[in-house]
Amino acid sequence: MPQVRSRPEYPGLRNDGKIDRNMVSGTDGIGCSKFFAEYGKKGYTGGVLAFWCTHGICYGFHCIPEGEGRNDAFSAMYTRWKEAPRVVVYDFACALGPYCMLREAEFFKDTIFIIDRFHAAGHKTCSPACFASNYAFDPDIKNANTSAAEFGNSGLKRIRLPVRYMSQGHAIVYIHRFLSIWNRLRRRTLATAAKS
Repeated sequence: MPQVRSRPEYPGLRNDGKIDRNMVSGTDGIGCSKFFAEYGKKGYTGGVLAFWCTHGICYGFHCIPEGEGRNDAFSAMYTRWKEAPRVVVYDFACALGPYCMLREAEFFKDTIFIIDRFHAAGHKTCSPACFASNYAFDPDIKNANTSAAEFGNSGLKRIRLPVRYMSQGHAIVYIHRFLSIWNRLRRRTLATAAKS
């Protein structure tokens, strides 16, 4: 999606824009028991953050230079969406919601941040308001496939090896082409399912 606005700087927020995957151990008031540090132990750095609808269609992707943090998701949504999504399903929504609201409360005022059903078990100390399973009376969430991103990301794993050996420019083009074909096939599958 084309850029619709720039990401502002927030000088009053000390660590704004920095990689923050290891800073959520409760020191910023979130108190989540699920740490992104576990990814660092496995040696994961950089990568791609893809944005998926609940039907498994990719809206777009963001290249992550070092390690995924809340700023990556916030910056991509704020700079690319004209209006904030009504529901954001993210495996670390308990921290992403406050991060977004602290920076752009007006933009995200109608957004619900929830943790998908698959990742909810790892968030033992997080607020129940973060769990998709607690929105049984919201038809947009109740019937949504909250694991669509997991499905889409498993598809991206197919190209992980060749992308490792490409320059960043070539990798971006390759990922874009892969996701374009992926989206076309998903749309065809969905259209076929709707006809039957």
